[in-house]
Formats: sequence, structure tokens, C-alpha cells
Amino acid sequence: MEDLEISERKTPADHSAMDDFPPYHFRCPISMELMKDPVTISTGVTYERNNIEKWFFSYKKKTCPATMQSVENFDMIPNHTLKRLIVAWQTKEDAKKAICSTSSTPRPSNKHDEIQAHLNTIVSSPFKVNSIKKLRSIIEIDDETKNDFIRSNGVEVLVQILDQILLESSDFITFRACEEALCILHQLPILEEGKTFKLLSKQESTRSMAIMLQRGSAEARLHTITIFKKMTKTQYDWSFVVQDQGIDFFKSLLELVSDEICSKASSCALEVLIEILTASKKNRLRAIEAGAVCVLIELLPDSNRSKCEKMLQVIKLLCECAEGRQALVEHGLGIVSISKKMLHVSNAATKIGVKIIWLICNFHPTERVLEEMLICGPVKKLVALLHMDGRSSTKDKVVKIFKMHGNSWKQYPCFPCNLKDYLGFVNDPR
Repeated sequence: MEDLEISERKTPADHSAMDDFPPYHFRCPISMELMKDPVTISTGVTYERNNIEKWFFSYKKKTCPATMQSVENFDMIPNHTLKRLIVAWQTKEDAKKAICSTSSTPRPSNKHDEIQAHLNTIVSSPFKVNSIKKLRSIIEIDDETKNDFIRSNGVEVLVQILDQILLESSDFITFRACEEALCILHQLPILEEGKTFKLLSKQESTRSMAIMLQRGSAEARLHTITIFKKMTKTQYDWSFVVQDQGIDFFKSLLELVSDEICSKASSCALEVLIEILTASKKNRLRAIEAGAVCVLIELLPDSNRSKCEKMLQVIKLLCECAEGRQALVEHGLGIVSISKKMLHVSNAATKIGVKIIWLICNFHPTERVLEEMLICGPVKKLVALLHMDGRSSTKDKVVKIFKMHGNSWKQYPCFPCNLKDYLGFVNDPR
């Protein structure tokens, strides 16, 4: 049965621990949800009206869902007594929730006094680094202390430290305090409706973090890119950061992508790049200007599956611009690197690889490029994709590629002769 299968029944005792769960006899035996319009049928069992009507008249059933007795009389009698009991129970539960909501002020954590003391020291003392380090060790304990830290206006204090590196008078101690502040901030949840996001998404804060991404220690850069990755899960508009920092911002991201020691930083940087490049063409042009295509092509051969898929996605986004396609075909390893990842890494990598080849074939089909595709492997991979069972958008793109350039490729002796008839090059009505 589709969505009207009778739910697995549990006894009232099974739900005794769930205070907000409706009593068993208030729930419809079909959906196990609280009844709004209870009706009783000839077998004496009460159901939610919509559910039992669907059972009888949509699914043409002639049995009682709960007892499986045959039913000949399909009359439904409203159960007013049960409905009054349900309404009374709901009213009581709503009153309980209202009382709980007005008196549910979160209790401070066991470390509240320590948190508050360290925050006061950070605000009043010029020697902030040690206090931030001690605060960091407390925050790492559990989510309760993190939430207590946020409620204690800890984020505001740390963001003020971040903003200080924008001042001309900032020194090494200020810079170190900023690095330590990032050690705490990257551990906090960053939700769009939350206080942490609102403070970190301010222009001064994002500018400070962009500077740390370029000049900070390896650990500070990891923490910064982790924060940026969390911000990609929100609706944050990256246009200010890109406009404010220019290609230097993309160069710092590409440096992290190239980091062979910290794979987490590299992966986060790729995710941030994907989000930023997806947002606008201007961002893609800035990334191309920063040398993104060349960097990614050279990293692609040694990348693992996860990083490979992300790199290919970035390259695909860049190849949606003429400048990106030009950079790829002019790179000696551009086409061959894409080809080697097709049918070798994953279905996702193959799909993205075909999209890249299709963009090149569609918008940059010079004689040299088409010859390189035949010699360096892409055409061979595309032929293999044609022989796979079933139809897909990827296979459709492959067919279009051959229809566009099959006549050029078939002049070479290494091109499979049987593809001419398979694809209908000669008799193609177009």
C-alpha cells in the first residue's frame, strides 16, 4: 500500500517517555497522527475522516484497516466525544509549551564564570593572546560551552580583535591575537539567522579574514578558510570580498588549493571557489586572471577522487568563459589532463569532464584543438561512452560532439570507421 499503510503500532507504554506525543487512542490507526475529525465506522473503530475515506473510496478497500473485518456498511459517524477530549488535551499541551517557552532561559555552563573572566581580561588588557588561548581550551570542551560563549557576547569581543588588524597602528601582537581569535571562531556554528554569521559577514570582518588568508600562519589560514566554507552554506554575497581584494583573494585561495600538506584546507578552498565562481561571471574572470586554470590543470593528475571532482567542477565553471577555454587549450596538459580523468575516477568526474570537452568543442573548435583531442585521448574516451547502455545527458552531449566534429575526425586513420554509420554523419538532416 502506498501512503496509507497502517503504521507499525506501539503500545502507550512505548510512548510514555514522550510527553509531547499524542495518546494512543487520540491517533488515527492508519496514519498514527493526532485526529482532527474522528469518525467511527461500523466495526466500532475510529479513524481520521480523510484517511478512512481514502481507504474506502480511493483504494476501493472493503475491510476495516485495524481489524481487517469485512465492511459492508460504509457509513461514518462523527465521534464528538473523542473530538472534545482531543481538543482538551491539545489545549493543555499548548499551555504547557507556553509556560516552558517563557521560562526556558538557557542555564549557564559549568565554565561560565571562567568564560566571563577571560572575556573581561581580553577587553581590558593589552596582553590578549594568553587569555584567548585559555578561552580556546574551554570552548573546545563541548557545544554547551560554545553556546554559553556566544550568549556571553564572546563573538563580539573576538570580532573586535579581528577588526584591529585593519588599523595602521596594528602590530605583531595584534596579529597574533587575531590568529588566536580565529582558532575559536572557526569552531562555532555559523547559521544564517545566528549572531555569529551576522558579525562575521560584516565588511570589516570579511576584509580582516581575507587579509589573514593571505598573510596568516598555516593554522590561521586553515581556520579562516573553514569559516569561509561555513559561510558558503548561507546566502552570503561574496561580491564585496572579491571587489575589495581583487585577484589577490583568488591567489590566496589557489595557494591553499595547492597545499599538499593540509588536505582539509585544500578541500575547503575548492568548495569556496565553487561557490564564488557559481555566483557570477566577473568572479570567474578574476580567478582566470589569477591563473586558476593553469594551477588546477597542474594539480589535477595527482588529485584524489574528492579533490579531482571539485577541481573539474571549478575548471568547468572557468571554461564557461572564453578566457577560461583559451587558457585550457593553450596549456600543454589541458586537454590530456581532462581526458585522463574521464572513465577513470568516478561517474561524476566523467560527467564533468564531458561537459568541459563539450564546451571546448562547441566554442573553441580550432583545427589544432580537434587534432589534439583525437591524438591525446578524449575522442577515444567519448567513443567508449557511446557504447554504454542507456541514455543520459552525458551521452547526448557525446553524440552532439561527434555530430559537430565527426567529419573532421573521420579523416584520420585512427578514427573508428563504424562510427560514421552509427552517428549518421552523412544523412544527418541538420
